[in-house]
Amino acid sequence: MMMDFYEMTMSYGYFHQPNRDVRVAFDLFFRSVPDKGGYAIFAGLQHVIEFVENISFSDADIAYFRKQNLFSEEFLDFLRGFRFRGDIYAMPEGTIIYPNEPLLTIVAPIIDAQLVETAILAQINHQSLVATKASRIVRAAEGRKVADFGARRAHNMDAATYGARAAYIGGIDMTATVSAGQQFNIPVSGTMAHSWVMFFKDEYTAFKQYAEIYPQATVLLVDTYDVLHSGIPNAIRIAHEVLAPQGHRLAGVRVDSGDLAYLSKRIRKMLDKAGLEDCKIILSNSLDEFTISSLLLQGARVDSFGVGERLITAKSDPVFGAVYKLVAVEENGIFQPRIKMSENVEKLTNPGLKDLYRIYDRHGKAVADMIAVQGEPVDLTQPFRYVDPRKPWKNRFFEGGSAVNLRRLYVRDGERVEELPPLEEIRAYVRRQLAEEIWPEEQRFENPHRHYLDTTPNYYELKMGLLEEVRGKHS
Repeated sequence: MMMDFYEMTMSYGYFHQPNRDVRVAFDLFFRSVPDKGGYAIFAGLQHVIEFVENISFSDADIAYFRKQNLFSEEFLDFLRGFRFRGDIYAMPEGTIIYPNEPLLTIVAPIIDAQLVETAILAQINHQSLVATKASRIVRAAEGRKVADFGARRAHNMDAATYGARAAYIGGIDMTATVSAGQQFNIPVSGTMAHSWVMFFKDEYTAFKQYAEIYPQATVLLVDTYDVLHSGIPNAIRIAHEVLAPQGHRLAGVRVDSGDLAYLSKRIRKMLDKAGLEDCKIILSNSLDEFTISSLLLQGARVDSFGVGERLITAKSDPVFGAVYKLVAVEENGIFQPRIKMSENVEKLTNPGLKDLYRIYDRHGKAVADMIAVQGEPVDLTQPFRYVDPRKPWKNRFFEGGSAVNLRRLYVRDGERVEELPPLEEIRAYVRRQLAEEIWPEEQRFENPHRHYLDTTPNYYELKMGLLEEVRGKHS
């Protein structure tokens, strides 16, 4: 039932067509990287596949549709027995992605392909957005630990749970969201809130009670009253008077307000002077990649960050913008391409069934992506001519290196045919691509290098020919 109602009205219309089981292809792609970044991360595929494997309509669902007084009993009977009968081609989850390339393609009977649209977009849009934001934040932290603190600011409980999963794919180290820790085996973290400190008669007593319960992992929140004149002095007392006699060290202090750069530098001096050089400093409070970069430029003394609402809501650019467009219709056993034209050039679609290759140089760096007609051979053992759609008049070649087809068949006739990797492997895959394959220039926050999306000459001719044909019919 996670759908836009137009999916039902269109499906009912298709149901009355003589070719209602005709197979079609829809591509899912996005048009621009959030925050004007150089790349994004593909996330949410696991839940797309789980959705299509289990989609069905209950008696209560059928009764709801009957109340709309729009659909025949024959169509409602069809829904009662509905199961997804299509194929899904997609990139592996965690792949570094760029605008206007097919991340996922559904090939299915038209009704099946239509009914899953919104659910698929919701999963991919949300998780890809948060994974991409998390990657930027982790990169800004320059090797320091990052924890997700965002659950209470998420748009709902599912957004908190799946957002934590996506953030882990993007590189965060742990989450405070217990449901995500339980479901996805993400390391969880959490210490105390200001309410703990306020509950006791004074700050020292609150710290002492906590340290006695968790002597092996005492992290104290020091900004409830006064960081430098109360919080840190009391934390130092706890380290010497409560933890040291038990053979333990103060693990860390957290600051959640104030001038974080200034406070962290003062705190580091106070802790070091007290012999607590190993005590970690954790900063939180409305952080994102921009504030973290600023803190580090100011010389903040920080060992890890807790990042909340600006991560889980991707506050600075909260829309990923993936769309789902028809690209081909089967006629007499052959998929005929379809193209969407628009007043806006950026909304022009890439028609037809296609393959997507990532082109690597001899050193394993990704230099471009390239769209090819599905099944078209791509051989880089000799100079391979390609077309830059922005400069199609230039004669250009890929020489040396390699071409890797990025997409795989994950679902055939509604059944999973490729096992999905565990979350740790997806996370490691992201990290490896960013470290080894993706140019540092594409990972800049300001004016990142644009990753090229080229085409084979065959695909470019197909697209231009279809444009001419459609323009002739509708001019």
